Amino acid sequence: MKHDFITGLELDDKAVLALLALAQKMKAQPNDYAQALAGKSVVTLFEKQSLRTRLSFDIGINKLGGHAVYLDQQNGAMGNRESVKDFALNISTWADAIVARVNHHNTVQELAQFSSKPVVNSLCDLYHPCQALADFLTLQEVHGEVSELKLAYLGEGNNVTHSLMLLAATLGTDFVAVCPKGSGPDAQIVKQAEQIAASKGASVLVSDRVEAAVGANALYADTWVSMGDDTPLQQVKDKYLPYQLNKQLVDMTGAQTILHCQPAHREFEITSEVMDSPQAKIIQQAQNRMYAQNALLLNLLNPNFC
Repeated sequence: MKHDFITGLELDDKAVLALLALAQKMKAQPNDYAQALAGKSVVTLFEKQSLRTRLSFDIGINKLGGHAVYLDQQNGAMGNRESVKDFALNISTWADAIVARVNHHNTVQELAQFSSKPVVNSLCDLYHPCQALADFLTLQEVHGEVSELKLAYLGEGNNVTHSLMLLAATLGTDFVAVCPKGSGPDAQIVKQAEQIAASKGASVLVSDRVEAAVGANALYADTWVSMGDDTPLQQVKDKYLPYQLNKQLVDMTGAQTILHCQPAHREFEITSEVMDSPQAKIIQQAQNRMYAQNALLLNLLNPNFC
């Protein structure tokens, strides 16, 4: 039976912690996994621009002895030239897995429905679960036990917010989303995260007040305008500037760690002073995309190797 990774909730806390432990082992002893995906081909579908996602999957698969096949929209947008169903049916006759970075959640759901091989959501409009795995791998490396932490996200409630919130809830990490009124995360996903967090003795809070981030061990920022939205940053600057990650906010909250999923717009959602500070683990976080994803792919494609 094939397994997919679409929302991140396919893994419970024990499975996530095992995956993070595997990622740390793969990072420390890469030569031990140099042939872990030998003979495996993974198609990476991209409807959106990418730097970290494309390279971390492509290079990561290669480092495991596998073969990554990049497919962008030069072959026609999925659902236009041919249906998403036919994309899935055809690709899964050749490839061992599909990694999809798509515009809409229903696209990755349809790929998973009709593919006979595992499908990994590498980003959609509702979720970014691979990013969240890398984020918590980084938090674990820096702080140790993540269930003892408080994580505060500031900015627009978006796909990154959703995946961070759900994984925080799963692992028992207290989570705060600090967003302007009217720009918070999806209410249904918040409710889902609250229920999971309650079962783990953790909390989920959504607020428009930056004071809610006080006491956070880590602060997290993302761009104020999601990819695909053509709104100029200057147009939303007044709305989001109170939520900027700057030294004053870091000092006020007492946070020890700064995260950002990138691409970052310096002097907008985060200042260069903070982004280049010793507390910032942003490049470590980007590096960990590859190791978290490699552990996930190994778990899906060759679990006996683990």
